This record gives sequence, C-alpha cells and structure tokens, in this order.
Amino acid sequence: MDISDSGLLQGLLSQSPFAFAFFDPAGRFQRVDDVFAGLVGLPAEQLTGRAPGEVLSADLTALIESCVRGLAEETEIEGDQRIRVRTEDGRTRHWSLTFSPVRDDDNTLRAICLIGVDVTESKQIEEDLRRSEERYRSLVEAQSQLVWITAPNGAVVEDAPQWRAITGQGLEEYLAHGWLEAVHPDDRPHTEEAWREALRGRTMFEWNYRVRTRASGYRHFEVRAVPIIRHGRVVEWVGANTDVTPQREAEEMRGRLTDQLGAAALRTARLQGATAMLAEALTVEQVVQVIIDVGRTALAADRSAVALLDVDRAALKLVNNGGIPDVPGAPGEEIPLSHSSVMTMAVNSRRPVFAESPESLRSQLVDAGGDEGSIAGFLAHSDERAWVGLPLLAAGRALGALRFSFTRPQKISQEDGVFLEALAGQCALAVERATLFEREHRTAETLQRSLLPDRLPVVRGLVLAQRFRSGSRHVQVGGDWYDAFVLQDGRVAAVVGDVMGKGVKAAAGMGRIRNAMRALALTNPPPAAVLSGLDRVFEATEEEEQVTTLAYMVVEPGTGEGTLALAGHPPPLLVSPQGVPLLVEGEPGTPLGWPTSRRQFRFCVPPGHTAVLYSDGLVENRKRGLDAGLADLCSVVTEAPPEVVASPHMLLDFLVDRMLSGYEQDDDVTVLAIHVPATTKSD
Repeated sequence: MDISDSGLLQGLLSQSPFAFAFFDPAGRFQRVDDVFAGLVGLPAEQLTGRAPGEVLSADLTALIESCVRGLAEETEIEGDQRIRVRTEDGRTRHWSLTFSPVRDDDNTLRAICLIGVDVTESKQIEEDLRRSEERYRSLVEAQSQLVWITAPNGAVVEDAPQWRAITGQGLEEYLAHGWLEAVHPDDRPHTEEAWREALRGRTMFEWNYRVRTRASGYRHFEVRAVPIIRHGRVVEWVGANTDVTPQREAEEMRGRLTDQLGAAALRTARLQGATAMLAEALTVEQVVQVIIDVGRTALAADRSAVALLDVDRAALKLVNNGGIPDVPGAPGEEIPLSHSSVMTMAVNSRRPVFAESPESLRSQLVDAGGDEGSIAGFLAHSDERAWVGLPLLAAGRALGALRFSFTRPQKISQEDGVFLEALAGQCALAVERATLFEREHRTAETLQRSLLPDRLPVVRGLVLAQRFRSGSRHVQVGGDWYDAFVLQDGRVAAVVGDVMGKGVKAAAGMGRIRNAMRALALTNPPPAAVLSGLDRVFEATEEEEQVTTLAYMVVEPGTGEGTLALAGHPPPLLVSPQGVPLLVEGEPGTPLGWPTSRRQFRFCVPPGHTAVLYSDGLVENRKRGLDAGLADLCSVVTEAPPEVVASPHMLLDFLVDRMLSGYEQDDDVTVLAIHVPATTKSD
C-alpha cells in the first residue's frame, strides 16, 4: 500500500477528528494530519521526514520511540497511552494514543500508525466520578455507616472492609451469609427472618440489631437496604449499617435518669404522705397503724413490726401482733437488748440494719453474738427473705425500733436507705408525740373522772339520770362535767358545764369551777346568785382567754317547780309525757367571767315531764352547726317510742345514740336528765 499516494488516506486525514501520524520503521515521521500537528504545536511540514527527538518534547519523544521500537521488534506494547498537553490558551487536554503496525501483503512492516483521541471530557467525567465516590465514602465514614452489597438472593459477594474491621471477620468468614454470625444470638433469629422477608417481597429492609465487635463487646446498629431493580429484576441489594450505640447509650442513660428522678419523686411523695398521716396520729396505736400502712404501700413490705424501748428492763416490747412470724427462733413480745435480732441491732448501733438475703442476715446476727442454732432454725421455718431494721431516735435518744420484712430477696439501694432513715425519723417524732399525748391524756382523764360524781342522789319525787361519753378516743380529754346534789332546804341542784379546751389544763379548770359552784350553792342557792359568785371566782382564778359555760337549775322534788340560769350554755330541753319536745326559752347569758348582770327565770318540770341538760358535744360537731343540731335534737325526740319517753335512762340512751349516729365524735358528750314522776292516787 502506497501511503503517500493514497487518495483515500488523504481524505481520512483531512476529515477525521482524530490525530494521525505515520512513522517509518526507523521511527521518522512520514505523514501527519492537522489534528496531530495542532496537538504538538508544529506545522505538518516541519514534522515530515524528521525523527521525534528532533522536534518534540522529551517525554513525548520517549513515548513515541518506545512504542515504535517495540512494534518494529514485534514486542507487546501497552495499547492505550495517555498524555497531557497544554494548549496555546493555557488549558490542559488529555489524549489517548494508540500505536499499530501497517504491513503489506508480504507481512512486511511498512509503517507504524499513531491514532490519538482527545479524552479530556471523559477524563473529566472520570475525575468527577472519582471525587464523588471519595466524597460519598468520606460522608459514609463520618456517619459511622458501613456500606455493603449483596447478590439478588441476599448472599454477600463483595467485600465490606469496614464491617470486617469492626467485627474482626475474615473475608471467607464474611461472604455469603457469614455476617449473621456476628449478630447477637438473641437478635439473630428475628433479624434473619426479617431479611428473608424483605428478599421475598423485594421491599426495603429496615432493622436494628447488636453486632459483636473485634473486642468481643456488642454495639447497636440500625440497617437499611434497598433492592436495585433493572428491567423488573433485582440485580443487587445495597445497604448501609449505622452505628447508633452512642444514641442508644444516651437514651438508656436518659431512661435511667428519668427512672431515678421518678423514683426520687415517688419516694418524696410517699415520705410526705407518711409524714402527713403520722402528724394526724395522736396515739401510739394510731402511729403503729400508719407505720404498717406505709410499710405495705410505700415499701411493699410483707410484715411490719414496731417495738418500744423499756429502759428499766433493757428490752424492746412489741406493740403490734403479727409483725414477726411465730416460728422457732423468732423473738417474743419482749426482746432483751442482749438478744441478737434486727431491731436490737438497730437500737444498739443507732444505725439502720439492712439484710438483703438470708445469708446476709445470718452473717450479721452471728457477728452480733447470736446463737447459730436459733438463727438457722428461724431461717429454716420463716418465709421471710429480706429484712430492714430501723432505730427510732429522738434527739439521739432511742425510743424503739421498726422492723420491715419481705418474702423475697430485696435490693436496698442507697436512695432507699436515705428514704428509710427519713421515714424512721418521722416515725420517731410521731411515737414521741403520741407517748407524751397518752401520758397527758391518762392524767387528764383520771382527773376528769375523779371530779365527776360517783353516783347521783336518790330523792323521792325526782328521778335523775346521766350519760357521759368521752371524746378522748380521738381527741384530748375535755372539760365537760355534770353534778347534782341536795340543798339544805331539800331542793335539788343540777348543773351541766363545759370548760373549753383540752387536756390537763381544761380538766383542772373544770375541777376548780365545780368545787366553787358547790360551795356557793350550799350557802346561797338561787341560780343568779351562784352565777354571780362564779364570775368573781372566775376573774380571780382563771385566765382571760378561758371560756366556760354552764346551765344551772334548782328544782323542787314532786312538783317540779324551780328556777334556771344560763351562762352562755345551750337551752335545756323539756320533754312531755307524749314525747313533745320544747327548747326552754330564757336569757342565754354570757360565759363565766364576762361582766354582766346575772338573771334567773322560773323553770318548771311538770309531773310526767323530763328536763334534759346537755353539753354542746351532743348537738354540735365539725359537720353540724348549733342551730341544725338543736333542730335535729327536737326531731329525734319526736321519734322516741312511749316507753323510751317514760324512762329518763332509756331516753338519754336514745338521744345520745341517735344524735351521734353518722357523725364522728370530736368532743365529750354530757347529758343530765331530771324527771318528775307523774302523780298517782296513792300519792
């Protein structure tokens, strides 16, 4: 083939966008096109017949000579050679050069052809793609994501170096379905089933599981994988695992903090509730009941026991029954401080005792000097498995101990310990307060009852009856009192009084007023004179803020004729033989000690009638006012059967029972009946 004369070749060289150059076997230029001339920046006529080294740059010369020589010597050369050239305007262009031999029919090498292709645009695309991949990879790595690819059936066929770096798996171990071996055993079955379900349905796979790391720990991952579908078929699955361990740990920490705050708030609320209930408890019995309730509700204790310290006997005395199981080795109702038990250890050490298991209790009791045989017997027969012993301390002085027990092992946290100590402190204050109250209560009650008459006088033509119901079960002893005695002229004096207040002070005031009234009545019996004398006594002996009321009457036996005076007291009730009630109208007066002119008025109890004197505790309480109580009293009388109306004793029982029914008694109730029997022919 004659290259120089070929018209076809000339047309190709003039129209083609490619760069062409032909070299003879010695490596000299034979022919070039304008594209190649432009590529090297030289006219075509300066290249023809010359060697590359004479006209081209050193690097391009070395490339051309190496490839030409290789083809001349029939050695294998690289098919695609890449070069960069800078254009006249300063831009860089990338070219791909291919060298091939040109032979004649006899297979004789006639020339070597260079074909150059401008690959600048594809090179730029490759560079952009590379940069995009690098950015994507950097983004994935920054987000702790592990990217992986599987075959359409879910089998791993490509390596995931990040996965293996974390799990420590080898490549062969990871391929196919080996990744499941790194999933936590508890998460593996559900994870595999969810993955297979996604494969079957060709739906997005979203899951989370724990992955075993190279260090044998576990980290939490969220995974998301999507199927790549072409022409309706899944060609592969692409997924990414995101390490969410920090978020999980943060969530767990928030959960624990929330639980701790909630538990602290609950303990605070329970302590406040217990404190409120203990503040309302007046007696030791009520305090013990509150402690039992708190042990059951706030601590979930199966048993609660309270014991008070008897200093003289150096022993604890149980207050409530059932707080300690009745089994061999258990302490009795009186526990010497020398006996080793949860409560004695708490009192002796002045510190809480926590035994979270039978082994812990055994160890502590033995260390405290307990008998191992008795301890073993108790643990063998008792259903209790955890114990709490708390000393009751008031100003450093031991009052007793609390014992809470559980039928299951119990973990006592530091926060629980603080709560229990605070609870014990509140219980100690309540026990001390209740003990003082009961001591004062017993003193006041003894004083009050000693000042009330042992019996009422028996007088012909008159029947006297009384009822006294103390409100001391729920409140302190009050100052209610009653009295009846025969005057020197044969008439009978009857009085019901009320010294406002509670406790020893009220009872003592009642005693002074009662004794003064008796002395005045025996010397000058008219009611107005007695009340005036009591005013003077009151001003001399009682405090200004003390309030005392009374109703005082003098009655003639047989006829019922008499006089009445009131000192701020509720009006007497007169009941007819037919059961008709009448509240006596008269000047109510003022309480004793108030400057006033005392007046008395005629008051007659006709034969067959009954007069009833009473304290305000009968008609008034926290839920019922005085006016409503007086109306209720009259209504109750109308409901009394005839046989009740005829008997003053039965009438008083009927009135007290009916008036207190449905109400919590919060005060003493004192009632005195003066009944004049109906006259008969024999009279």
